[in-house]
Amino acid sequence: METIINPNREDWSKILERPTQTVDNIESTVVNIFNDVKRHGDTAILKYTALFDGATLNTAIVSKDEIMTASEYIDEDLKAAIKTAKDNITSFHSAQVTSPVALQTTKGVDCWLEKRAIQKIGLYIPSGTAPLFSTVLMLAIPAQIAGCKEVVLCSPPNAEGKIANEILYAAQLCGVTKIIKVGGIQAIAGLTFGTKEIPKVYKIFGPGNQFVTVAKQLATKYGVAIDMPAGPSELLVVADDTAKANYVASDLLSQAEHGPDSQVILISTSKGFIAKVQFEISKQITLLPRFDIAQKAINNSKFIWVETNDIALDIINEYAPEHFIICTKDEDFFIENIENAGSVFIGNYTPESAGDYASGTNHTLPTNGFCKAYSGVNLDSFTKSITFQKISKEGIINIGNTIELMADAEGLQAHKNAVSIRLNDLK
Repeated sequence: METIINPNREDWSKILERPTQTVDNIESTVVNIFNDVKRHGDTAILKYTALFDGATLNTAIVSKDEIMTASEYIDEDLKAAIKTAKDNITSFHSAQVTSPVALQTTKGVDCWLEKRAIQKIGLYIPSGTAPLFSTVLMLAIPAQIAGCKEVVLCSPPNAEGKIANEILYAAQLCGVTKIIKVGGIQAIAGLTFGTKEIPKVYKIFGPGNQFVTVAKQLATKYGVAIDMPAGPSELLVVADDTAKANYVASDLLSQAEHGPDSQVILISTSKGFIAKVQFEISKQITLLPRFDIAQKAINNSKFIWVETNDIALDIINEYAPEHFIICTKDEDFFIENIENAGSVFIGNYTPESAGDYASGTNHTLPTNGFCKAYSGVNLDSFTKSITFQKISKEGIINIGNTIELMADAEGLQAHKNAVSIRLNDLK
């Protein structure tokens, strides 16, 4: 755990570096697998599933029987918890539905905007050491509300060729139309190009490791949209002596246990509080089943002391955290002035875990500083906006000369003629 005292502004970018590999280190691997899947389809998919996941499969498609029987292996209390989370996520995302926007910009010129669902989407759900069935809820529920017709879910199988029962249960609960046993780069490639078993989609959603993140970015070169660059998880907490050290320590550890390349940062105006949090981490971490993973992430953690809230805010906006927790006396200062963050959690009783699971907000968020330009997943992520316009005879007379003058000035005579021919008919 590194403690940094009042760092110079010119050192911020170095201090705030994420513990990730550069794109150059992994891009060649991603490109090679993409090319293989593009040429050989399902044969390549199954080959990489055997290589990376240790599962030898005849087909990557999850059968209806597997989906139905998964429910039998889920504890009833967990089912109730999943349904509670589903209700809250549904409520929050349903509230994001907007009405069409309509306006007469000039007499006789009617313009309006409507949102339509993206027809085919792909959901990537990480598994491995932690099957993220909560991400199924976060992605499939807004897709269902938006009215997406085809929802394809990809998740890596275990060595026995099975996807976690919790993922299958959540998927059928939220209207997923097809589930594929495939993970990593090959899953993103399959959704990008399409194979006999994996449908080609229009947009890919979901978090993943650095390889998945680069694969999603490569998919955009082939005309497939993505939700955002979403890599290893990260959390920044700003706290002072009004916060509870054991709470803050538990929040930092909740992100550290995601993976060794996760990053957690505490910024505080109190050196004594930083010391208390570090002590609490050393106590709590020893009790975690994922101790080894959490410890590696904590080794990359940063504890930064600054003199004022203004300096803290500048650092936070520069870092642009995926998750941002505010536990300070002057919480309104940070709420009102934060500009770059994926999701914000306020007060001693708002753990980041609430947003991960059940409060209702979406936990699929941009990382690596992309919060400066990207939003987290929301209902609009599953729609696109289409504008409409209808112009009457009166309308074309009213704006026709404006169009002619502008088209003529740009040297686009055919554009001008398309208006002039109509105006001449109306004289």
